[in-house]
Amino acid sequence: MLIKIGDFDCTEVWDGVFYKKLSDYPLVSDWEIRTIIEFIEYEKKYGRRCDIECDDKSVLQSVFYGIEHKEDYLSVPRPKLITECTACPYRKGCVTDYVCHTTSCDNARKIFGCGKLLSACNARHVPVETLMNESRNAANDPADYFEYIMFAWGNCQAGDRLVMERSLGRFPDDNDLSAGFEPGVRFYFRYEQLLSHPDAVFDGVLPVKVRDEIILADWVYRIVIPMKLKGVLETYIPCNLMDRIIYVENDCKDIWDWSEKVYRLIEESSDIPICQRK
Repeated sequence: MLIKIGDFDCTEVWDGVFYKKLSDYPLVSDWEIRTIIEFIEYEKKYGRRCDIECDDKSVLQSVFYGIEHKEDYLSVPRPKLITECTACPYRKGCVTDYVCHTTSCDNARKIFGCGKLLSACNARHVPVETLMNESRNAANDPADYFEYIMFAWGNCQAGDRLVMERSLGRFPDDNDLSAGFEPGVRFYFRYEQLLSHPDAVFDGVLPVKVRDEIILADWVYRIVIPMKLKGVLETYIPCNLMDRIIYVENDCKDIWDWSEKVYRLIEESSDIPICQRK
């Protein structure tokens, strides 16, 4: 794997390259160094070596120092707001109290049926080589990526964008993300709680990912279902999850507006179980 550090649009892994965006390039924060170390440690676990490139030598010096003193950096606390990606017009970054997994209506029905979130390998029951060779693996992800359930920060729109991409069979255009936007189903988790899952893993890219499966009744905080899908999904929801459901009307102008509306509802949710319409 190659790690390229710079002023990119966002942080992502694509075709064997980890593009690490710095929030204030050419300065690198302790948190950003921590995520680079986590990426290297994860890749090492699967037998992949990492090379690092950056146009700024001072950044490289800071990162190499962090790698040599990794125990000091792996305990660096996460910020309340991560500003590597500023695509969100509302928060100008990722809020780190909650994470979510977003999926399609059809997949949500299957998830409710078994009561679990499953990795692609466990959900699809096909050889991992098949998953790797599918056109939907445009990023050319390696085999182990399909063994985990992926999460994004709770106010991020990336999950809905991916659901639309797979539904359309192409990258969504501006109309798809605005007038034509159809939100997916979001499964929300308290980040601090999910960190204690026995199969939680940190790869330096995602907030967290969990190997194999997550039993929803034990871990999920809220499940956001677009009101349009209520009639399709409500009969599939297990009784032990009914008090986690929030039905939300999509009266939003675009995908970012929806993400902000949903995240505000999650922030405003109390510890008292609810089943409400918005």
